[in-house]
Amino acid sequence: MNRMLTPKRCRCRFELVVISILAALLATASNILPEQPKRPLVLLISIDGLRPDNVLRADEFGLKIPNLRRFLADGVFATGVTGVLPTVTYPSHTTILTGVTPAVHGIVANTTFDPLGKNYGGWYWYAEDIKVPTLWDLAARNGASTANVYWPVTVGANITYNISQIWRAGTEDDRKLQRSVSTPELLDALEKQIGTSLPVGSDESIEADELRARFANLLLQEKKPAFMTFYLTALDHIEHETGPFSKESSIVLERLDTVVGKLRHTAEGEGPAVICVVSDHGFAKTDKELNLNSALRKAGLIDLNPHGSVKSWRASAWLAGGSAAIMLKDPGDSDAITRVRRLLDQMLADQAAGIARVLEPVEFKGGGFPSATFVVGLKPGYQLGPKLDGPVVVPRKPGGMHGYLPENLDMLSSFFLIGPSIQRGFSLGIIDMRDIAPTLGELLGFELSTAQGQSLVRKIASVSTSSQ
Repeated sequence: MNRMLTPKRCRCRFELVVISILAALLATASNILPEQPKRPLVLLISIDGLRPDNVLRADEFGLKIPNLRRFLADGVFATGVTGVLPTVTYPSHTTILTGVTPAVHGIVANTTFDPLGKNYGGWYWYAEDIKVPTLWDLAARNGASTANVYWPVTVGANITYNISQIWRAGTEDDRKLQRSVSTPELLDALEKQIGTSLPVGSDESIEADELRARFANLLLQEKKPAFMTFYLTALDHIEHETGPFSKESSIVLERLDTVVGKLRHTAEGEGPAVICVVSDHGFAKTDKELNLNSALRKAGLIDLNPHGSVKSWRASAWLAGGSAAIMLKDPGDSDAITRVRRLLDQMLADQAAGIARVLEPVEFKGGGFPSATFVVGLKPGYQLGPKLDGPVVVPRKPGGMHGYLPENLDMLSSFFLIGPSIQRGFSLGIIDMRDIAPTLGELLGFELSTAQGQSLVRKIASVSTSSQ
């Protein structure tokens, strides 16, 4: 018996036909539309203390660093990067990731200001002290995975696969500390595959760098992050001991060159990769030590207890290698300000005292040490010492130091960048450290709107276009 089609049945059949047609059209379109290209991995490698001339003039210094030298031909590079105040590791590395000065991002020194020693030499290890978004935060907001091995100020950072930098006692217990503040179970899994433990956080030897690089390579292969940071510390460590361009420093840098070559090979083996090699500061030779807090004690601004520790203070120097912030317990203490100013004027007039410049607040408040009353910059050859008593200036074993005012050309740091869309063999001249974060952000596909610096991607692209 034939059944008549009701209006309801007709409507259902019509809807099924429409759905079938739409599905066919979508399937056809998916075959016609080109597949979106995969955005390159961005790998950021920091070699602490790498001077740009270590690479740019490697042949003059007899340095055998073919992998780093290859960056000059394969990408763009800066002849120098103007750093931040102070030119030390933690503030600089945070600027590289945020594009703002220490006064803005909040990591204003390596160590916290602690004149009474209550924090037991604590550093700015904790990411919660960073007041602005980092590239890790930006990637997370956009659903991109991130990884890190040993980058400063990463305890508690918003990183998908994080091996933080931290130490306390320099003992085996520090392994437990580092494991507890890194991504849960990550270190256990990596150590099992590699067959050895990660070095303790306080180990800054070349052997420790080479071992951490094995963890970084495995992270790249296993987790395939969109953005990864990796920090190498051995060059800075040996330059402090023996000075820049020493035989010992050259040996370390040549071994780090091999590390960089392996990381590049791994990254590019995973697909398109942008690789950026930076440093946080340069280095200068030193052979004299200025104990600024001893001078403040002699001026009656620091009192010591019978054990030689600080009992009370009105003014104290917050040391940063080649510069120092003069901090007042009471910023409104006009008598202390007068005494400090008189002391610093006397030391400026004394050629042997080691002070090159004394900055007033208007000269540094927006850049570094925002709570300081004065900032003192040292002359070449001098570095700050920790003594609270005894001679103010003493000779020391020749070595090296950083932390000087950013205007010191020895403090220029490094920037090398290669990748699929990067101009080859082009010098950017001297750039600002605050430009690095927005540049990498744009290469990741994101805008770091809070950065004070400017992205260099357009400049690189315009150079590429004009050269064709």
